[in-house]
Amino acid sequence: MIKQKLFAILFIGSLLFFYACRKADEVYIEKDAEWLSGGKQTFFDVTNSGFDHIFNGLTEREEENHEIGDAAFDAVFVTAPAPLNAGLGPIYNNVSCSGCHVNDGRGKPPVAGEKLSSMLFRISIPGANPHGGPNPVPGFGGQFHPRAIAGKLAEGDIDIQYMAVFGQYADGSKYALRQPFYTIKNNYTTLPSNVMLSPRIAPQVFGLGLLEAISDADIMNRADENDKDGDGISGKYNVVYDVLTNSYRLGRFGWKAGQPSLLQQSAGAYNEDMGITSFVFPLESSFGQPQYDGLNDEYEVSDSILHAVAFYMQTLGVPARRNAYDAEVLNGKKIFNAIQCAACHVPEQRTKVDVTFPSRSNQKIFPYTDLLLHNMGSGLADNRPEFLADGYEWRTPALWGIGLTKKINGHEYFLHDGRARNLEEAILWHGGEAENSNIKFRNLSLSERKALLKFLESL
Repeated sequence: MIKQKLFAILFIGSLLFFYACRKADEVYIEKDAEWLSGGKQTFFDVTNSGFDHIFNGLTEREEENHEIGDAAFDAVFVTAPAPLNAGLGPIYNNVSCSGCHVNDGRGKPPVAGEKLSSMLFRISIPGANPHGGPNPVPGFGGQFHPRAIAGKLAEGDIDIQYMAVFGQYADGSKYALRQPFYTIKNNYTTLPSNVMLSPRIAPQVFGLGLLEAISDADIMNRADENDKDGDGISGKYNVVYDVLTNSYRLGRFGWKAGQPSLLQQSAGAYNEDMGITSFVFPLESSFGQPQYDGLNDEYEVSDSILHAVAFYMQTLGVPARRNAYDAEVLNGKKIFNAIQCAACHVPEQRTKVDVTFPSRSNQKIFPYTDLLLHNMGSGLADNRPEFLADGYEWRTPALWGIGLTKKINGHEYFLHDGRARNLEEAILWHGGEAENSNIKFRNLSLSERKALLKFLESL
């Protein structure tokens, strides 16, 4: 009897493991079901590996490239000279990609006593660089670096303080938000008085290949910059500089859609976050500063490794929704639509037909984003422009996988700077074009608010 019970347990466990990672459309006949968030690149896994699944349908060579990129994503850089992963710094924010994007998920602001790790600060001064992007700060560049290798000076420290902001719902229930204030201190040299500071937590990196596969036309056709339809939503797209083609393209990655491709996004992160040069960005991030070593040496990350890292992010699948047909979740979905959240967090997209990349071609996906810029009000403003994005605008982040953040990343800090300590606070910070949705949310009953939050947690 004991052996029979043990066998039954093992058999059921093996089935659960088998189905957890099986190709989505082999498990469910209804291929376009909304809980298949990433189409055929959806994975049923609620463990710590839920954000880390390789695409289905890759060739053997593509799988090898993905694995090479995966290893490089985790690789820790060190100070040169070194036999492996040399070239860190001389000024930097972190030592690896995964140091910011833990388990391929989102970062968080530091708590008391912690140093900045998965949060960074973009900086600039008024005006634009030669390509129309942010104007770098003399002596500091375009990103603030609180770390440096031995013998070099870090650019300084960031002090973060929070002030409580109180409010209440229509039913009398009270809430308290936290407004962050940032101060640069211990800076190694004088900062201009007009420096602009933009906090950014590391965003999740799974599903980016599917977002990259949405056609430019589909994104641009959703834009309504002058709100011609009168719905109060006036999303616009960013147009940014493509380093490799020396041209301007649609921006879609980063908190302000400031990058046109995952390759450039990856190269930019290597360069600014770790001080690692590549064929895309061959100059050290410290170029022109006293920390710069003046050496004209080889690229610190090879072309093949950079391409592999970009391919790794292009081929990370998406976790499936949970409890998608639960009655309370379905009610929450109705409320989500009724208070106009779906106007920006557009549930459904379809990737373009691409015979060169069939594993992400023509996929019906549910990322809950329009990939457009929206004015989010003065409360969330960083007052720092980035190409066509002004100081009030942010790109709509995808919501897929958001309900697994606590499980996989160990926290529930949301928004571009992590000020929101849960999804409820994130909603309450929405202003600007989303102000009406915020008001409607605050007018909901407690049970309606719980249903909406349960719906978001199902994504």
